[in-house]
Amino acid sequence: MNRVPDLHGEHLRLRELRAGDHPRYERIMTSRVLTRYLGTDRMDAARAHDAFAAALAQPLARPRRTYTLAVCAPDDDTMLGTAGLLVEDYGSNAMLTSVVLLPGSPVVGHAHETGRLLMAYGFGPLGLHRIWAGHRTDHDHMPPVMHAAGLTREATLRQLFRTRGCWHDVTTYAALAPDWKRQATPAELAILDIPALAAT
Repeated sequence: MNRVPDLHGEHLRLRELRAGDHPRYERIMTSRVLTRYLGTDRMDAARAHDAFAAALAQPLARPRRTYTLAVCAPDDDTMLGTAGLLVEDYGSNAMLTSVVLLPGSPVVGHAHETGRLLMAYGFGPLGLHRIWAGHRTDHDHMPPVMHAAGLTREATLRQLFRTRGCWHDVTTYAALAPDWKRQATPAELAILDIPALAAT
């Protein structure tokens, strides 16, 4: 199995999804508010159930290309959000995906840390060279989050995806492994040093 070890940051922790996370996953994916800026439309309960089942099965894939992880507080196993990494089928690239934190949870305000932990895992054990992310151009509070994650703005992609009947432009950002590693925190350096075999 291609399981990700728990990734520990200063304010939160990422771990693999578990069956007991289903209610909170469904709460996120069926919420009109929490899915507002995602690249997919809000799901109904049946579709959310199927998406959760697919996410639970990700560690069984060989090679594993998708990593949907639960966001938790450092000392509590309760799922407080999701974050993902999608490894692309060409080159040595991946995309950060679907960072959603439940309102009122203690990890709110630390979305950048989810990206940083995933990038440390991608640039370390997964051996990636480039990781990118994007946000809708009308998602005004995201630029500082992207910069805090160590990502550099690159371009605006016009009408990249369609949700709620509208096409959306997306601003993209990226980080390259050599540059990003130079500004990694001690916790991120520990993830970068995880042996590649431990990532499988």
